[in-house]
Amino acid sequence: MAFKIKKDDTVMVLSGKDRGTKGKVIACYPKTGKVMVEGVNILTKHTKPRRQGEMGGRIETEGAIYASKVIPVCPKCEKTTRVAYKIENGEKTRVCRKCGASLDN
Repeated sequence: MAFKIKKDDTVMVLSGKDRGTKGKVIACYPKTGKVMVEGVNILTKHTKPRRQGEMGGRIETEGAIYASKVIPVCPKCEKTTRVAYKIENGEKTRVCRKCGASLDN
């Protein structure tokens, strides 16, 4: 499955409990079709102390969400946009459909 979303992109969540939240993509998992977004889908993990003197407790981490539930945000016009592709000098780059700005860093 080809992703139109890459690591370090700014995306907005379209559906679910975190709908409307903007965040940065931490990781992409093409085999499962999921992405991990900073500050979205927070999960609570309970840990036991493994060594003497170590504390147990709850750790909050981000969980992966489906890539179809997020949409890229254009860095220039600050709006959500679908991804278009432009080929220049034999190089394929991702561009904003609304303003034509490059989404690649």
